[in-house]
Amino acid sequence: MAAGPKARVTAEPLSFKGYPRDRAKRRIRFIHNYLRVPRGHGAGKAVKLRDFQKEIIQGAFAPDILTALCALPRGNGKTAFAAMLGLAELFVGPPSAEVLVVASDQRQANITFNLAKRMVELNPELSERVQIYKDRLFVPHNDANLIPLPADYSALQGFDPSLLIVDELHVVTEDVWSAAVTAAGKRPESLTLAISTPAASEESVMYRLVKHGREGDDDQFYLKEYAAPDGCETSDREAWRIANPALACKDPFLSEAAIEAVRKTVREPVFRQMRLGQWVKGSDSWLPFGAWENLADVDREIHGKKIVLGFDGSASGDSTALIGCTVEPVPHVFVAGMWENPGDKRWRVPRGEVTERIRYMFQNHDVVETACDPWGFRSEIEDWAAEHGERRVIEWNTAHASRMGPATDRMYQAVVNQEITHDGSEALAAHFSHATARSTAAGDLLQKDKRNSPRKIDGAVAAVIALARAAHHAKKSKRRVVGF
Repeated sequence: MAAGPKARVTAEPLSFKGYPRDRAKRRIRFIHNYLRVPRGHGAGKAVKLRDFQKEIIQGAFAPDILTALCALPRGNGKTAFAAMLGLAELFVGPPSAEVLVVASDQRQANITFNLAKRMVELNPELSERVQIYKDRLFVPHNDANLIPLPADYSALQGFDPSLLIVDELHVVTEDVWSAAVTAAGKRPESLTLAISTPAASEESVMYRLVKHGREGDDDQFYLKEYAAPDGCETSDREAWRIANPALACKDPFLSEAAIEAVRKTVREPVFRQMRLGQWVKGSDSWLPFGAWENLADVDREIHGKKIVLGFDGSASGDSTALIGCTVEPVPHVFVAGMWENPGDKRWRVPRGEVTERIRYMFQNHDVVETACDPWGFRSEIEDWAAEHGERRVIEWNTAHASRMGPATDRMYQAVVNQEITHDGSEALAAHFSHATARSTAAGDLLQKDKRNSPRKIDGAVAAVIALARAAHHAKKSKRRVVGF
């Protein structure tokens, strides 16, 4: 690519006489007639769109559709597909078509741009009609541009795209998404098309849009999801085919060997998210996918059982959790109380409510002990001990790795070996899904996914405390049994 001014295009404009007026059919015909595979499987050969790719085009470019989202695992040709659609827009889209390719950063956006550029270079009919610049492709006959951009709010200002392609929506913020859809809404037939693997968290723009699409009440929104069935084994090859259309299609360009190689080298939650297209609550999660949720027993009774309470408190930003655990061979974990900041910077933990809840538990249940992480609540813990007994309210410092490591390992083993049940609380399940583990010589220690993360784990920490102390009291009870 030579720097400086580009040579004047002298070739006659391409003729699309006889092309259908239907937006989807026009683009499919252009891709088949003019584009060649830029790399990988079938490189240099004419593109033959697979049925699943045609289905996406037909859905996204259907009449009145303004926003389209395709959730697709990695390895299914998303980036090359985006490049094909971008080039088709330049030639068979509206006059002065403007295609923006938005990705997580400029480097990723340039990958799509470079694939589009390579497709132009592979076909002389295109290369003599497209001017290739460092930062854009330009078709003078149609006054059309294709421009790669990073997912940055300021970078999206001042454009009027007929097609805005968002590559990997799972990394896009609300501000960027808002800028994208407002930029793309200026033309009567503009389309915002997002193609992405699922996000690592349900607290994301992508999950909000997936939920919106699943509701099915927006005639201007198109959603297509490819995902393995919930609860499938990661080794289930039929599930692989359901999630990966590039593996199941005629003339596949994804191999089972490639998927198996990934499965052996990444953690299960990451494999499910990236290769099975599943929504995993915390892809960096401490527990295996679905392990905690599968232990729910909402009908299990706790009245009349000996109970230990685990307490992890905070002042404002974090949540405060009071989690119970029964003292028996198969313990049952339940939420006795949980207080979370609703997003108000002025909010503070209602300490009086916490004290009243602990009083209620002692008055209405056989609470043998409340073990409390002392940070931020030392004076309250002293008051609770004075009211309920110093042997029944104790400090249990979670900062001591020698104590917390074995307790964390105990909870992990109880969950994966299905030696515990819980009340099915969604709030507690979220805290477990948010928790990641840091390995130490004393065992794993629970931590947030990153410093100052809004994803709370206090409920999981309190549950770990409760189970550890319940196990301690269960052993004491066994020692008291006298043989005859």
